[in-house]
Amino acid sequence: MTDTVVSSATREVVIGFERPFVIIGERINPTGRKLLAAEMRDGDFSRVETDTITQVAAGAPMLDVNAGIPLADEPGLLAKAIQLVQSLTDVPLSIDSSIVEALEAGLAVYQGKPLVNSVTGEEERLERVLPLVAKYGAAVVAISNDESGISEDPDVRFEVARKIVGRAADYGIGREDVVVDPLVMPIGAMGTAGRQVFHLVGRLRNELGVNTTCGASNISFGLPNRAGINAAFLSMAIGAGMTSAITNPLEPEVRQAVLAADVLAGRDPHCATWIRTYRVPTETARRPSRRRG
Repeated sequence: MTDTVVSSATREVVIGFERPFVIIGERINPTGRKLLAAEMRDGDFSRVETDTITQVAAGAPMLDVNAGIPLADEPGLLAKAIQLVQSLTDVPLSIDSSIVEALEAGLAVYQGKPLVNSVTGEEERLERVLPLVAKYGAAVVAISNDESGISEDPDVRFEVARKIVGRAADYGIGREDVVVDPLVMPIGAMGTAGRQVFHLVGRLRNELGVNTTCGASNISFGLPNRAGINAAFLSMAIGAGMTSAITNPLEPEVRQAVLAADVLAGRDPHCATWIRTYRVPTETARRPSRRRG
């Protein structure tokens, strides 16, 4: 089975079919967060610090780092954010940008083997991003859209993914270092969005043999009780074969759904992680010890 290994300077995380599901914390992203965007633009990274610490404390084994702020120096901001995050935690990172120069700036300062987020099937993007991935020995997220946009037909998206995997191989990047994003649409706008993703994830696993990820929170956009939808979606996506997702580890429903899915899929031996996370201490353990005089 395919294992995608990413690392910091001192810690490895493995994304794989027989491995525990990997939550990639989504919070370090100024998109839709006006206060964070304003602070980062002004050189204030205190909220990035807080988001780093709280997501790792919530159990995220990886973090996504994005600095996409209009009219800002994205390469400089992304490099600074990566250096800061790596000074605070040893979890591996996903370097996230649509700007190739920002990806390169992030890769240049990163310690370890990151996940590059992302490359699409567009020719220009393939020709610019894949050489960077190969140069720095990184893994890459392959988003299954191309010049024609995002197809509503999951089988068309599968062919785009196949194309990216093939082109990556031309640069010496093996399929184990390509993690495909099948693209999650909001279920409120497209009632078949969930079924499409589950179908596509199965094909990606069984036919291409690649690991998968997604922006899981997209599924609930515009709906109330988003965490409930996100948790149910992740449970079903894991059942279909998805191996990682960029999502919010601070949502207890999401964290619980992922850990439960690992238990039920046999990827939490002896239910050890579940027990360690949710076991209520016994009365004896809770009672403070009394020193004898």
